[in-house]
Formats: sequence, structure tokens, C-alpha cells
Amino acid sequence: MAKSLKALAKNKATNDLFGAGEPKGRAGLKVASRASSAEAGYTARDIEVLEGLEPVRRRPGMYIGGTDEKALHHLFAEVIDNSMDEALAGHATFIEVELTADGFLTVTDNGRGIPIDPHPKFPKKSALEVIMCTLHSGGKFDSKVYETSGGLHGVGVSVVNALSSRLEVEVARSQQLYRMTFERGHPKGKLEDLGKINNRRGTRIRFKPDTDIFGAKATFKPQRLFKMARSKAYLFGGVEIRWRCAPELLKGVEDVPAEDSFHFPGGLKDFLGAAIHNDTLVHPDIFSGKSGRVGAHGACEWAVAWTADADGFLSSYCNTVPTQDGGTHESGMRSAMLRGLKDHAERIGQSKRAAAVTSEDVMVGAAVMLSVFVREPEFQGQTKDRLATAEAQRIVEQAIKDPFDHWLSGNPVQANRLLDFVVERAEERLRRQNSSSSRAIPPAAPPRLRATARPRRSFRFVEKSSMSPRPARTSW
Repeated sequence: MAKSLKALAKNKATNDLFGAGEPKGRAGLKVASRASSAEAGYTARDIEVLEGLEPVRRRPGMYIGGTDEKALHHLFAEVIDNSMDEALAGHATFIEVELTADGFLTVTDNGRGIPIDPHPKFPKKSALEVIMCTLHSGGKFDSKVYETSGGLHGVGVSVVNALSSRLEVEVARSQQLYRMTFERGHPKGKLEDLGKINNRRGTRIRFKPDTDIFGAKATFKPQRLFKMARSKAYLFGGVEIRWRCAPELLKGVEDVPAEDSFHFPGGLKDFLGAAIHNDTLVHPDIFSGKSGRVGAHGACEWAVAWTADADGFLSSYCNTVPTQDGGTHESGMRSAMLRGLKDHAERIGQSKRAAAVTSEDVMVGAAVMLSVFVREPEFQGQTKDRLATAEAQRIVEQAIKDPFDHWLSGNPVQANRLLDFVVERAEERLRRQNSSSSRAIPPAAPPRLRATARPRRSFRFVEKSSMSPRPARTSW
């Protein structure tokens, strides 16, 4: 027995990668020789230092998530987000978006305009050139210039410049007009002073995506741009969005006019009402509201309706940036609405009936618009698809909880209909889960195993929101 244990220990030591002894004799010299040869092929000469915007052009996927259609249109999102930041800060009242037949897209605002004076750190360059040609440069890293902002959280307009075959910037400040041109991220000359100009201020950016990056057939889609531009007007009632598109680009494209303008003082409630105007609602009213000043830290706006004959959707935003993968602000809404509905059930003596309801059941069939403003938000990923700021959950939950309670108690008959609808969804979910659990037990299973499967009908399901299926989302 002792002998077999020694043999086993010896065998283990032999199979242990780090427990084996050092190679002996000539074998060790051969390993050393091969190592020396490999090291000679990897020296300081092989270390590249990418400067300026070259990393963006070399690896665009790290900055905009790829080179597909979604990534292409993210360039527009970065530019219009900067204009929206000016509007939210109270310095711009309109944003113009124009798509021309030559493939150029132009975004113009009447904000303060990008600074053009020499930068303190780079006195030979204007601030405009630094912003357009330097990653992680801008006025949004602290809260002095913008209380909240959607632009410059990982990407910024410098990435748009790097991935455009040509980009032109015009800035009107202090009744003077300036212009600077770039190609593939490189300046094509110094900042030009075009002289005095009246009745104009702000920034105009005109650019065309580089076919070397996105492919020869890559072009902006008018329908997608139109929806993205229109959504900004719903998210902030204080700005007017003006849209223009070359008529020849609209052949075969439905529901996109050559010219239009959007201004929606009603905000998200108007947006949701337009989206579900043909649907039958469980509760006839849209639950909507807002807290705080739009654009200020902690501000929140929402609109929710439950559709009886259609799939729901959830569209959320942080600082007017669409968060397609959700995040902490959505968790706050789910929690507030679940608590509110269960509190209503308790008030009418139906708490036991609603005990199994989860936030998943509340959101089934719900058409939801949610917008929150957070100072220095944290996003997962460079394209800001998911909000990770923990504070956003608390902001949204506190903003929605009391108004939802008042909304339910103000119309108890309709609130009871909504409760019935949600409880039915919970019962359907439990039936599906119990049915799938029963099918998982083989017919020929031993009697004891089959007996333990039946009581699963009384199993208490504990919700884990991070694992819950998400409602269908609207996409651009």
C-alpha cells in the first residue's frame, strides 16, 4: 500500500507542469538556444507608438463598435450629441441636419461655437484643432461648462474626424466666421478667418465617412438619420430640430420628407402617444411625468402605457443618448413600478394574489420611454449602449415611485384592470415554467424522482432582474 502511494506521488510530480524538475544536460542547452532565437525576433524595434488619431483608423471597432451600418450612423450621433449639449445648457435653440446627394452630412447649431483661441497647452494650435485632432480632449470632463452632457464619453468628435474622408468645421463666434478643413483626421491647413459675419453664431460640421474604413457602398440611410434626429426633439422640448434631405436620396423611402422640423413641448408623452396611437390600451391613460429641470443633474422624465394587443418596448436615454442595452436607470424604473403595483394590491386586499408578480410581468406589454440626466455618467462600452452609473437607479426609482402611487389611486377601477392584466401575465409565466419543468423529467424516471417533481407548482420564484428577458426594443 505504501509502495503504491509512493508510485502515485511520483506519477503526479511527473504530470505536474510546475512540479517537474529542471531539464538536464544538452536538452537544456537546446531550450536556451531556441529562447534566444525567439527573443532576437522581438525587440524594441517591434514596439509601435501610434500617435494622434492613428489608433482610431487602425482599430475603429474599439471606438465605434465596428464598421457596419450601426457604427457608421454612430458618427452622426456623436456630432448631434454635441449640439444637444449646447441646447441643454441653454445656449442653442435649434439644430439643423442636412444630408446631400454627394454623401456629406451637415449638422449646424446656434450655440456658443467651438473655441478658436490658442490652447494653453499647445499655444501654436487653436482649441478647435486640438479638439478635432486629439483623443480625450474637450470641455466636458468636469461640470464647469456643461452640468450634464451626452458627448465625449469615450468617443467624441475627434473619432468622427479620424474616420471621415473629409470634414469641414465652421465656427461663428463674436461676429467672426472661422473655418478649418481635415482629411482622414489630418488638418489641411491652418484655421482660416473668413471675416465679419452678422446674425449667425454656433458650429457647423460637414463630413463624409471614409470608404476605406466603411466600404465603398457605405452611405447614410435617410430613414435612420430622420428617426435619430426626431428623437432628440422629443427628449428636450426646448430645441427645434430642422431636417433636410436631397430628394434623389428618398426614392423608394417611405415616411421621410425632404424637409421637416420638430418641436415637441410635450416631450416623451407626445413621443409615446404617436408610437402607440393604433394600439388598444389596458389603462386608457399614459402614465407620464418629470422631475427636476431638464438637462440638470438628477432630472428624470418618463411615459408608460400598457398595450393589450401588441408587444411592448422599452426605449431609454441618458443625457439624450440612447441606451439600447438598458442599464441602472431601467432597473430603477422596474423596481419603482413593481413596488407601486404591489402596494396598490395591498391597499385593495389582493396582496396574496399579487405575491408572485415580478418586474418582468409588469413590463410585459408595457410601452416605455425613459430619460434621465446624470452628471459624469458611466457607460459600458465606447458606444454608450448601457448605463452603469449606480446613482441613476436611485434617481429614477425616487422620481417615479410616488407619482405612480398617485396615478394608480386616482383611478382605482382602471388600476384594478391593470393589476388583473399583470397578474394574468405572472400566472402565464408560472404555468410555462412549471410545464417546462415537468417535461424535463423523463417518463421512465423512478417513482421517487417523479414525486419530487410535482410539488414544483408551489415553488416560490425569486426574481433576478439581470437575467429577466428584456422587452422588445425600438431600433433606429
